[in-house]
Amino acid sequence: MPGFAPPPVPADDLLVHSNEPAPEAGGHVRVTLLMAGSCLTVLGAVLLAPMLPKLQGKFGAAPDADALVPMILTVPALALALLAPLAGLMIDRFGRKRLLVGATLLYALFGTAPLWLDSLRAVVASRALLGGTEAFVMTACTTLIGDHYRGRVRDRYLAVQSVCATVSATAFIILGGAMGASDWHAPFRLYAVGLLLAPAMAAFLPRSGSHAAAYEEPDVARRPAPALRLAGICLLSVFGGIVFYAVPVETAYLMNGLGIESSGLIGMVTAIASAGTVCGSVIFASMIGRPERRLPAIFALCGAGFVVIGLAHSVAVLILGTFLNCIGTGFLLPSLVTWAMSKLEYANRGRGTGLWTASFFLGQFLCPFVLMALVSATGLRTTAMSSLGLASVVVAIGLLPLLRRTAAFRGATRA
Repeated sequence: MPGFAPPPVPADDLLVHSNEPAPEAGGHVRVTLLMAGSCLTVLGAVLLAPMLPKLQGKFGAAPDADALVPMILTVPALALALLAPLAGLMIDRFGRKRLLVGATLLYALFGTAPLWLDSLRAVVASRALLGGTEAFVMTACTTLIGDHYRGRVRDRYLAVQSVCATVSATAFIILGGAMGASDWHAPFRLYAVGLLLAPAMAAFLPRSGSHAAAYEEPDVARRPAPALRLAGICLLSVFGGIVFYAVPVETAYLMNGLGIESSGLIGMVTAIASAGTVCGSVIFASMIGRPERRLPAIFALCGAGFVVIGLAHSVAVLILGTFLNCIGTGFLLPSLVTWAMSKLEYANRGRGTGLWTASFFLGQFLCPFVLMALVSATGLRTTAMSSLGLASVVVAIGLLPLLRRTAAFRGATRA
């Protein structure tokens, strides 16, 4: 399968012996800004989830409202998936920092636009434009982490990125629900945070990326293009995105199926599941070794969680299944992104990161549709979750010979 060529061995220290620019001082401020920027995409994805009934009431009389109102929540992920490859290409061409700062400013503009819009179609269009800015913000932040950190340090920061995204998602859902209790406009004001982050990024992030060609290693031109090197990882990441978002998408429906209608209890179960993702990411950050070697076990763990969810006839068993699955997804996201990052060098890191980001968020966008198809085919949500679990186990088994082959190839090249 293309794209599963063995990745280069990452250095264990902060620096590597290469022609790439060395990390600069001010690391704590830089990391804080990059993590905050990474959370902007989460804000776009989950903030309005508690607001969908109010938005349906506001725009219910508009033509095609039944289709367009849910798109207010989902269209940013689709736009992000479609535009992330272009974002990566432009980041490599024009520089990480300038595009990140500009995209963060536009994020604030498009994110707050619904405060002044009354047309449903205009609101959906503004959300699509918001997703486009998220493509640049997420790709640039992840690329800058890859630029300035190496080996275990980079793996830890990519895991921290996952932790920040998961924790902020839970916080934003609660905050969005609280702010929108009286006024559907209120949550959109939070997008103005981009106006605070952009000047800080301009002031404190180091300049990098505008002279990428000067740092290319001598044999870069002879290496396969990022699309070829990452083909297998990107395909796997689409499935990984579906696995990652299945529990957040389905938890409320599964609770309803058990006769639980309380939004407070549903929120509690969702928070416990999110805690599992945080635990997995934190454990990942403390581990050593090549993350891709753990992927078969990670997909098997996610699959086991799905199967437990499918067998759940009580809230306690459902909580066990969601927590088990989300520990696996806590490992899954940083494992996939660190594997992708290990295949890229400075000159094409933006393009490669854009391709990977597009793949993972395409999985996020497809997740509800895949689950709907499984429910339609099996007749039950619980059976659909078990089916996704079995698919995860099949993927885990399929990865075993591929990873053994890369390990054997790596050993032969060292000899």
